[in-house]
Amino acid sequence: MPNRLFQSIVNQMRDSIDRNIGVVDESGAVIACSELGQIGEIRKGVVAAGVFAGLQTCVDGCTYKAFGNTVHPEYAVFLEGTDDASKRYADIIAVAMDQIKQNNDEKFDRSNFVKNVILDNILPGDIYIKSRELHFNNDATRVVFIIRVTQQTDISVYDVIQNFFPDKTKDFVINVNENDIALIKEVRPNVEMKDLEKLARSICDTLSTEFYCSSLVGIGTCVTGIKDLAYSFKEAQVALEVGKVFDTEQPIVSYENLGIARLIYQLPTTLCDMFLREVFKTGSIESLDQETLFTIQKFFENNLNVSETSRKLFVHRNTLVYRLEKIKKITGLDLREFDDAIVFKVALMVNKYLESSPVKY
Repeated sequence: MPNRLFQSIVNQMRDSIDRNIGVVDESGAVIACSELGQIGEIRKGVVAAGVFAGLQTCVDGCTYKAFGNTVHPEYAVFLEGTDDASKRYADIIAVAMDQIKQNNDEKFDRSNFVKNVILDNILPGDIYIKSRELHFNNDATRVVFIIRVTQQTDISVYDVIQNFFPDKTKDFVINVNENDIALIKEVRPNVEMKDLEKLARSICDTLSTEFYCSSLVGIGTCVTGIKDLAYSFKEAQVALEVGKVFDTEQPIVSYENLGIARLIYQLPTTLCDMFLREVFKTGSIESLDQETLFTIQKFFENNLNVSETSRKLFVHRNTLVYRLEKIKKITGLDLREFDDAIVFKVALMVNKYLESSPVKY
């Protein structure tokens, strides 16, 4: 595509500039030229002369000016002649070619296309048209990971993640904002969530051990087709937000494993307030101190087993029974009863949800 684009521009400039002009790639091959017979010619002296170091250079009677990537320019314009006019023309043409190339790359860049899809910046009807233009595999199964950096760091996490997944034909790394990086990963159709969580954990571990950077990863569900990537992206966002509210100790949170937390997160706050008023007496949930809440947490973790919980808490069994009776007196719920325990567990989660005021997507 760039070759045809450059040749089209050269053809338009040919009548305005009274000398031979063209473009060479980083190997020194002429890929566009006002003298069509020179296309395909290899100019070995161009590379040896350091044309692609970025400075304007004169070689074999022509003036060259590199353009493209600022670190490693991929192309250079050349203009017949080494006089001042040739040098000015070379600078001007290089700027024009570079801008045209950037516009073309943005138009046809797959990563930019995927970014527009996951952020809903492209109309649904245009998605399939654009995917065909880019020869995008619409039948592949993909999943969206969101890597969230939780502390300031001097390293470019975006570059690090890109190095993890260098195959830009299958995997796409996208900067969402200053803290979030989206990884769109192509996976096999029958991939299991534990494998995706293992991959996410390896990302977190590498960022932590090698770059001293703390991070969280939210995982959406696997989808087939480019259009549904937006759903997987939103699910990964929800996973991070729900995990921040209900499971603050886990660095990896998958949408599939959110369970009842996902249901609570989607409830209107007015309905949550109503539920808490029905379950608890006025002010009773606020009257539970941290020690009591910790006891309740351990009781749930040990499947409502009094003996096991007392052993884990290093307290006498009767002490734990006394605490449970105290909770029953305050709240009216006996945590030793399965139905009451369920109601209490959900109520605590609802209360935590209301206190967090999470961002909705």
